[in-house]
Amino acid sequence: ALHALLTALYPAETPVGGVSEGAFVHPDSHLSEGVSISPGAVVGAGARLGPRVSVGANSVVGEDARIGADSRLHPNVTLYPDVVLGERVVIHSGTRVGVDGFGYVTREGKHHKIPQVGGCEVSDDVEIGANCTIDRGSIGRTWIGPGCKIDNLVHIAHNVRIGAGSILVAQVGIAGSTEVGRGAVFGGQAGIAGHVKIGAGARIGAQAGVIGDLAPGATVSGYPARNHREYLRAMAALMKLPEVMKRLRRGEDEG
Repeated sequence: ALHALLTALYPAETPVGGVSEGAFVHPDSHLSEGVSISPGAVVGAGARLGPRVSVGANSVVGEDARIGADSRLHPNVTLYPDVVLGERVVIHSGTRVGVDGFGYVTREGKHHKIPQVGGCEVSDDVEIGANCTIDRGSIGRTWIGPGCKIDNLVHIAHNVRIGAGSILVAQVGIAGSTEVGRGAVFGGQAGIAGHVKIGAGARIGAQAGVIGDLAPGATVSGYPARNHREYLRAMAALMKLPEVMKRLRRGEDEG
């Protein structure tokens, strides 16, 4: 009811179509009807923007990037070349999509960068908060499924796949090539190791550290992440540890 009320009282802004004089739009790009480009924004060669797309001030749409209808980039967003956004995608300020993944090989004491030549695709109805980073694939693509909601300050590494309808709360970090099933929920500051499979509907507590696969529907907390009830029992026992130590010392003194 509250959602319906607020949506009715405060409808989403409808961007005014047109290209600001302070924007740069490459002549080889394609803008559909109703596109709005704000001052300082840059649209690169070969980029394709669908109907009613809004590009905020100082945002950059890289070469050959594609943005679906009714999507919105707030100010200071960067889409690297070849990034694909679906329809009705919202990206908040400071976020970068399609950044090079963190891939290096060490030879003779020197770190050599592995070219990151894959893609990055964000599906329909995704909202991404401020100051997030989503890496492009090293080979293949990074993929964010339809309807995912991503909070501020989240990092998603190369070749990660996030299932539809998943929720990532602030400061989550997911290492490379991890696969997440549909409808998973990540609490704030949760960390996920690379090459892990998270089952559909899994729930990961705040600050949990996941270092292995999780079954569908699992609920885990702590580091290393374990069954949530088991974690609570372990924490309850830990809180009793000072009193246990006192009793042990008294026993030693009496002995």
